[in-house]
Amino acid sequence: QRCLGRQQLLAAVRQMQQLLKGQETHFSEGLRAMRSRLSSLHSTLAKAAPEAPTVSCPALQAPTDGRKFGTKYLVEHEVHFTCDPGFQLRGSSTRMCQANGTWSGQEPRCEEINECSSSPCQNGGTCLEGPNQFQCICPQQWTGATCQYRAQTAPPTQSVPDAAAFSRRPRCAQVAQTQQCSCDPGFHMSGAAANGLCQDLDECEVFQRDGGPRLCAHSCVNTPGSFRCSCPPGYTLLGDGKSCEDIDECSLSQDNCTGGSTCINTGGGFQCVTPQCPPPAGNISYVQTSPFQCERNPCPMESRACHHAAKTISFHYVPLPSGLAAPAPLFRMATAAAPGRPGPDSLRFGIAGGSGRGRFVVQRSDRHTGELILAQSLRGPQTVHVDVDMSEYLERVFQAKHVSKITLFVSAYEF
Repeated sequence: QRCLGRQQLLAAVRQMQQLLKGQETHFSEGLRAMRSRLSSLHSTLAKAAPEAPTVSCPALQAPTDGRKFGTKYLVEHEVHFTCDPGFQLRGSSTRMCQANGTWSGQEPRCEEINECSSSPCQNGGTCLEGPNQFQCICPQQWTGATCQYRAQTAPPTQSVPDAAAFSRRPRCAQVAQTQQCSCDPGFHMSGAAANGLCQDLDECEVFQRDGGPRLCAHSCVNTPGSFRCSCPPGYTLLGDGKSCEDIDECSLSQDNCTGGSTCINTGGGFQCVTPQCPPPAGNISYVQTSPFQCERNPCPMESRACHHAAKTISFHYVPLPSGLAAPAPLFRMATAAAPGRPGPDSLRFGIAGGSGRGRFVVQRSDRHTGELILAQSLRGPQTVHVDVDMSEYLERVFQAKHVSKITLFVSAYEF
């Protein structure tokens, strides 16, 4: 009886195994059938649903006395506008094609700049409007493009101890019963030859008044019979005797930047900078991986805001002379794929913020490179900030964003 019961138990186990195996096979077949039906349904829907037409916006033209950057008019593509020198932009400097087929922003136009409206002439100078520029007529004792420098003129011939250096007796000779007098180079005769004086010719004043060639890059100093050029602090006079070259205080260790800050050479001086990563916000935080770059810490999988925040933030410092002619390329952004990983197949560039909005545009120079372009000339001294972002896409899917924070140190001088 005990042996018979054991056989019956084994038979029941085998029967249960066959039953489970049959149910498993039936479940797998049902799952495959369901997947096949879903695939067929998706295929039917794809054939039935018409493809959405590609949305584009109407063509845009460059404003009169201006330029247009950008030739694609599809949704989310941007077009940038700038004005020629002597004109300022009114309206939107950037317009984006929207999903409804219209452009964002307002139609741009270029208005002529009244250079004298900002009263650029200092120390009582008179401003004269000219084509794309202004000219200051300076009172005596002042010189420079905006009458900002005190000019050294010849001292009066009387009551000044060193007046003899600027006025002297002429050299005279008796020739054929007549007396002929002459002056040394750099002097001119004042009064009758018999009792006249040779007075110094102020080359600095004469050339400025007559609109002749510029004698000096910066300041002209009159000397007895000649002149000399001088440069502002932070510059040295070059061998040609008229041009000024910036002194690089950083490379010469003439700066006073403390530990933790970096010296940046600028026109006529230097700046001590200490780039800082943005403070943590929610689950977005950064770590400084080099003196001029921050990288985002890994994001939680479910945080969309974190994944769309800048992956890297870099800091860049660019010295500029005053009055640099626009348009001028200032900075270039590019992307590079990591070894063994596919790089982005498209990039989008934009100006994300800063104090220089309206003065710059971003233009694509090739498939993987964009350039920041100065659209309006900048007068110094001033410091201008502009943030440029570069977004990477792969098969139209957002991958990452990188931000370049650019600081422009505009000099007070045009050299």
